[in-house]
Amino acid sequence: MLRCKRCRFGSSAFHTAWVTTGGLDRRKLFPVFPLIADLEKNPGIGRYAPTSTHSSYLDAAAGGFNLRGELAEWNSADRPSDRAGSRRNSVVKSSDTRLLSRREFNERCVALGSLVTLSGALALDAAIAVAATGTARTVKFRDGTIVPAIGQGSGNIGQGRHPAADEEEALRTGLSLGMTLIDTSGNYGEGRSEELIRRVIAGQRDRAFVVSKVEANEVAADAMTRACEASLSRLGTDHLDLYLLHWATPNAEFPEAVAGFESLRAAGRIRAWGVSNFTVSQMEDLFQIQQGDRCATNQVFYNLGGRGIERDLLPWCERHSMPVMAYSPLGGLGASLLSDPILGRIAAAHACSAAAVALAWTIRRGNVIAIPESGSVAHVKENAVALSLTLTPQELQTLDAAHPLSGR
Repeated sequence: MLRCKRCRFGSSAFHTAWVTTGGLDRRKLFPVFPLIADLEKNPGIGRYAPTSTHSSYLDAAAGGFNLRGELAEWNSADRPSDRAGSRRNSVVKSSDTRLLSRREFNERCVALGSLVTLSGALALDAAIAVAATGTARTVKFRDGTIVPAIGQGSGNIGQGRHPAADEEEALRTGLSLGMTLIDTSGNYGEGRSEELIRRVIAGQRDRAFVVSKVEANEVAADAMTRACEASLSRLGTDHLDLYLLHWATPNAEFPEAVAGFESLRAAGRIRAWGVSNFTVSQMEDLFQIQQGDRCATNQVFYNLGGRGIERDLLPWCERHSMPVMAYSPLGGLGASLLSDPILGRIAAAHACSAAAVALAWTIRRGNVIAIPESGSVAHVKENAVALSLTLTPQELQTLDAAHPLSGR
């Protein structure tokens, strides 16, 4: 371990150290900022409030910290000395406390929910970038609302694929890492997804941007109101940030659907509304209806292996300044996208997961919100890296050539 020479926190609860990634790449170092007092009460949540001293060392372009000066100083001054080994094997808790051994530090990391794996370290780095530098990728709706470009899906959450406690912790972890948009539906597991999300957002509703959906057969008469109220009850909230029509109704029912959404919006039960799985022609018909152009988004299938919307729907939405929400951005259940060796090579170059690269590709244009689903804390941490990951033009060209639009 190598203490950051710029840290002068004194009695502060913060502690800074540079942590090597073990056998994966001993030259690659990651910043770790355990907020000792706070994390002991909130294990698993990494938060960093930068001081003016540290702000000067942020490298916004890289979405993290500038280590060049520190590494150069360490390599030239510390590594040849006998003290270097002991410094790399210990960590200073603060300027006026004792050294912790590597074993003690690792035990503390586990106790505080800190991460010692590569993916975990990168996820923590991404969280620091989100909290400290503001470099996280975001998308703006036409009403000015800004959301993270990576959210969290829940189509199979609460249905027994993973232990409920694990799924809840995964969603909470996503919230703590900046993936604050959570997408669900009253139709997912007959409401069990919404019920699980209720437990996740309890006590932190203001941190979450909650999206739910109404089914096409719930548009007529007051059925939409009843469906919305049922979702609100299951979610334990008094409003939805966004309410979507899950599948298109016959065009003749579009006016009734728009009227239902606008009634809920006027009553404060929803903040905005949109659609899902609409084609370009359906979007055009919707926009011909009075107040139909208040549609905030269209949620559709989109990923590196499924680029069909790039032919017409994505350009149409771009012309109308409408963000697209991409479900199954990692290919969906049973997909082989993440085993693509090209994705793997690019991921290795960025020291991240193939999932992070696939998500970074999905949100590359700035008008797409990806909502990957995961019941695993580890996978959520990998996904969060995409919030601050920018692929090079050459990497994007390589991926486009390997997964062309034509024939898909």
